[in-house]
Amino acid sequence: MSEPSTPQKIASEVIGTAFLVFIGVGSVPATLIVNGDAPFTMADLGMISLAFGTIVVATVYALGHVSGNHINPAVTLGLAVTRKFPWRQVPAYLGAQVVGATIGAAAIIAVLGDKASDVGLGVASYADTVGVPQAFAAEFVGTFILVFTVLGVIHRKAPAGFAGVAIGLVVFAAIIPVAPATGASINPARTFGPMFVLQLAGGTVKWEQLPVYVVAELLAGALAALLYQALVKGVDEVVESPDSTAPAPRLAEPTSRA
Repeated sequence: MSEPSTPQKIASEVIGTAFLVFIGVGSVPATLIVNGDAPFTMADLGMISLAFGTIVVATVYALGHVSGNHINPAVTLGLAVTRKFPWRQVPAYLGAQVVGATIGAAAIIAVLGDKASDVGLGVASYADTVGVPQAFAAEFVGTFILVFTVLGVIHRKAPAGFAGVAIGLVVFAAIIPVAPATGASINPARTFGPMFVLQLAGGTVKWEQLPVYVVAELLAGALAALLYQALVKGVDEVVESPDSTAPAPRLAEPTSRA
């Protein structure tokens, strides 16, 4: 079987990230619209976390064999710094993920209407009472756990067939403690896309917070990957061709990644 072409991989990343944002981020305004004036509860947070987790599982198995289904610049960077993904493909993947996130955010408004932007479109942000250090820590920890898990489940000696489920579950779990502080973006593309679309829709966007999210998430992705690599040094790694997207073989088949 021939390997997917670069255009196919890029299209896969656009589609996967768009699905992630539409379903995951879209669950936030959907919840707020349905709730009306009712207070936001832990049950609401659980449903939003579940939406993110389930779409990650779905895209891992649907698209992992095409592009590896990174759908997160922090994951792409982590794989690149540990040489599990070619650096020359990183810019294209990151661009595709940002485009996909923007399309997904626009689709939320197309489906839910202006009410979606009126309630903030699910944009990740933190309150003044949280502050930069706490926000940075929250996004760093959440992204670190995600990328560390991704590297673990795509390892050759990881149990076969469960990577997609494991990644979806860690996304679900990480959102629970991180969301109260920052909205739990743990994904630079997911951070930017909704912010950009909300700005176009006439909403108020705290652009000064964007660097906090992006730097924390990318740094966490790189450090998590390096730590995992050190942890398994000397252990057989996933075997891949120089042009492959490391997670793709294990993601699409019984062992996936998101």
